[in-house]
Amino acid sequence: MDPKEKTTKEEVEVKVESAEETAETEATDTLIPEEEARKELEEAQATIEEQKDKYLRLSAEFDNYRKRTMKEKAELILSGGEKAIGSILPVVDDLERAMKTMETAEDVEAVKQGVELIYNKFIATLAQNGVKPIDTMDQPLNTDYHEAIAVIPAPTEEQKGKILDCVQTGYTLNDKVIRHAKVVVGE
Repeated sequence: MDPKEKTTKEEVEVKVESAEETAETEATDTLIPEEEARKELEEAQATIEEQKDKYLRLSAEFDNYRKRTMKEKAELILSGGEKAIGSILPVVDDLERAMKTMETAEDVEAVKQGVELIYNKFIATLAQNGVKPIDTMDQPLNTDYHEAIAVIPAPTEEQKGKILDCVQTGYTLNDKVIRHAKVVVGE
């Protein structure tokens, strides 16, 4: 063999080995990013599953909260009416006794006083439940509380634009108007 061929063969073998090592290194380099990408994908999928689970639990919890508050609200409305009616029942009892007494009573003044007492008790019971009459006499017309049903000439200049008479008393329940006062206004 020719020494040149020998060197060439050795060079070729070295080049082939070098090329194989380079290929292996490149293969290793390409596998590492693929493995990293795969790991990142798995981590992202795990995070997505975790977030999805949290979302479903939160959604279910909110739905339960909504149903519970609706039920509590309905119970409060029912029991609120129960409290108001319960406080009025003693007044009804008094009215029944007054009607029985009126059948045999001869003293009209005593009956009148009894009815006045029942009326005062009823107004006090309403006040305990947050119901208050709307003040009207000599007040300026306020459409938030008053409803003018008639306008008449004012007897004096000072009474112009003010309420002269109340035809129907208005009421507020906890500072909310439940019935406007029907009034006569001077012009």
